[in-house]
Formats: sequence, structure tokens, C-alpha cells
Amino acid sequence: MHISRDQGAMTSTAAAAGSDARRLLPGRQNSHQMDRINGKSQKSATQVPPFAGGAEDFEEAETLIAPEAMSQRLGLERNAGFVSLGFFHSVKIVLLKSKLNVLIPCGFLAILVNYLTGNHGWVFPLTLLGIIPLAERLGFATEQLAFFTGPTVGGLLSATFGNATELIISIHALRIGKLRVVQQSLLGSILSNLLLVLGCAFFSGGVTCGKREQNFRKSDAVVSSGLLLMAVLGLLPPTVLHYTHSEVHSGKSGLALSRFSSCIMLVAYACYIYFELSSSRHREESNEGRVDNVVNDNDGEAPEISKWEAIAWLAILTTWISVLSDYLVDAIDGASKAWNIPVAFISVILLPIVGNAAEHTSAVMFAMKDKLDLSLGVAIGSSTQMSMFGIPFCVVIGWMMGQPMDLNFHLFETASLLMTVLVVAFLLQDGTSNCLKGLMLFLCYLIVAASFYVHSDQDPDGNQPPEN
Repeated sequence: MHISRDQGAMTSTAAAAGSDARRLLPGRQNSHQMDRINGKSQKSATQVPPFAGGAEDFEEAETLIAPEAMSQRLGLERNAGFVSLGFFHSVKIVLLKSKLNVLIPCGFLAILVNYLTGNHGWVFPLTLLGIIPLAERLGFATEQLAFFTGPTVGGLLSATFGNATELIISIHALRIGKLRVVQQSLLGSILSNLLLVLGCAFFSGGVTCGKREQNFRKSDAVVSSGLLLMAVLGLLPPTVLHYTHSEVHSGKSGLALSRFSSCIMLVAYACYIYFELSSSRHREESNEGRVDNVVNDNDGEAPEISKWEAIAWLAILTTWISVLSDYLVDAIDGASKAWNIPVAFISVILLPIVGNAAEHTSAVMFAMKDKLDLSLGVAIGSSTQMSMFGIPFCVVIGWMMGQPMDLNFHLFETASLLMTVLVVAFLLQDGTSNCLKGLMLFLCYLIVAASFYVHSDQDPDGNQPPEN
């Protein structure tokens, strides 16, 4: 095996430091040195002699070994642990580790029921159950890939693939002309992340951490709140223009304004990503040399699969979610009639809960570990990406498809989004959280869910939809 000169020098340094530490231990016989003198042991310069002392001797030796040598040795051992154990190990980790994977056969069963009976009242719930574990495993694969990309890029990937389920469902609905389903599912994703996911994170963190209040970076929350308010500003003018009948060209001015505003929002989101990457790089450079940064940010966690295995699983899971999303969108109307539930409730409440399964779990777990900045990065970051990227992206894609997708989300939906953003912005302004704030957000989500259950949707011309 070929070993570079630098690696050999590093390992030799660690070996020499370890040998010096052993000679300094009181009452310890250096058997390795005796064997070496007698010619019974031939060690390579690239091998670190084993340490055969007890636990107390090892702790004392660690205090005597140079910090640089110890960090080099730990780094080599950690890199060696990253070696993949093969395809079957990857399948075992991804498909057998999560208990939610028992729901994966529901997706196959939904396809079978669709071809045999065509009963959308059963196809829709089975498809929902089949997508839940896929969304959770998609989040797991993204977290594994984040080990190799760094925290900032990893957070961006988590937000992107965390929203992949909703975006895939929206594109399938956009392709067949269900524009209201697209608008309401995207809106529901934002409401779910801001109220349900963030509320559960605040509540669980306040209950389990034993602290009266948890702190997070106020500056990041302020920037995210500003972007959310900008997204509401993008939705308000097309809606107000339509309902006040003040368009210059009725039915066309609002659509043109929506496409223009969507391009502006995409540019603003790109600037935000550039700002976040630059700020993160500056923080990492300013923190270099601090002693407390020697501690691993992941609390000793290591990736369970390799980088390319994570990328492969991302492709496989995304493809399978895309297949099931096609059946899910086709079954929405049939499920609404079979269950006597409004399509608006299904689109705003049920679909986002399934799509946000990964974010919900991650945000709650981070909050329980007192890592509230990560929880906000998952919940608020996902909402920001959906409002500043997901919605304008669908408008642009609909433009390319010839579909009149616009930012006119109707008065009821736009008002719900505006009040939600204002409530969350007020609760985040002091940079602290507690279980009461989490409970308030959760109760607000229940009010919103009940409102959409009794909401009768209307088309842009004000006509009532057919009764279920």
C-alpha cells in the first residue's frame, strides 16, 4: 500500500509521541522496547505501536501526548472509518434502520389498487402512507451527504431535498392543469413549517432540555422573517389587483406581474444564498485557532454511508417519490368526493404534513438536543426556500408549460399566510424560545387547519366549485 511522505511523517510523529508517553508512565515496563532490542519485533515506520496499558495508564498517556500528534492520529482513524462496507451494508442502513420503512409496501399496494379497482378513496391514503417513509429516508440521505459538504452547504441541501416532495407533487399537478392544488400545497408547506414544525420544536425543546428558555441567533431569524414578508409582498399585489378589478388588462396584467415578481424573488433568493455562504465562510475563518473549535460539531457522529452511496439513494428515492406523486395527484379529486373533505383541506393540510415528515423529525430532534439554531434552520429555512424559490419556480415552470400559474393565491389563503408570518416574526424577535411559544404556534396551526376544513374554494372568477 502506497503511503505519502506527509502521512508517514504524521504517523511517525504520533508513534514517537506515544512511545515517549509510555516511558514516562511510572511502574510500567516497556515490553515493546525490550522486544525491539532482542530483535523479536520489526515495526514499520508507518505503524503506531499498540498501547497495552490499563485505562488509567491510557488516560495519563493521553495527557502526555502532544495535542497535534493526537489530533492527527484521531483524524486518520476517523477517515479510515469512512470506508464504505459495500452495497448490502448501504441497503441495510437505508431500508432497514428506520421503523417507518414498514410503510414502504403501501406505495406498491396503492399502484395495485389503482389498476385493479380504480378506487381513489383507497389509492390516495395508501399513496400518502407510501410517501411518508420515502420523505424521511430522503432527509436521512441528505444528512449523510451533508457530512461531506460542510454545515452551510449541508443545510442548503437539507432544505432543498426536504422540499423535494412538495415540489415534485406540485410539478405533477401543474402538468395536468391543477393550478389551485399547486398553490395550496405550496402554501400549506409554508404554514406547516412555520406553525406545526417550529411549534413542535419549540415545545419539545422547552420540555426536555430543562431550561426555562432556549436561545438562538436573532440575526438569522430577522433575515428569514424579512424574506418571508417579501414573499407575502409578492403575493399581495396580484391578489389585490384581481379582487379590486383594477387591472389594466383584465386577466393578463396580474399574470404578467406574477411572472415579473417571480423572477425578482428568484434573484433575491440567489442573493440570500450567496450572502449565507459568504457569512458562513467568514465565521469559519474567524473561528480558526479557537480551542473550543477542536470539539467536533457533530458530537462525534460519522456518516453511515459513503458520499456516492448517498447521491445514489437521493436519485432512487426522488424517482420513486415522483412515481407515487403522479398517482397521488390523480386521486385527489376522487378522495375528496369519497371522504367528503374539501380539496383545499387536502392540499393545504394533508399533503404538506406528508412532505414535511423529514423536517418535522429533524427539527424536533435538534431542539431536544438544545441545538435550536439547527431547528430554525430546518423549519424557517424550509419555509423561506418554499416561499422565495418554490412558488416563483412553479410560476416560471408553468410559464414554460403554457399554464397560467400566477401569484393570485386568493384573499383567504393570502390573509392566512400574512397573519402566520406576522405571528412567527413577533415570536422570534427576542431571540429566545420556550414551551409556551411552541404551544401557541401549534394551536395557531389547529385554527388554520380548521379554517381550511370549512373553506369553500373559488375559482378566479368567483364561481363556487361543484359540491362534493
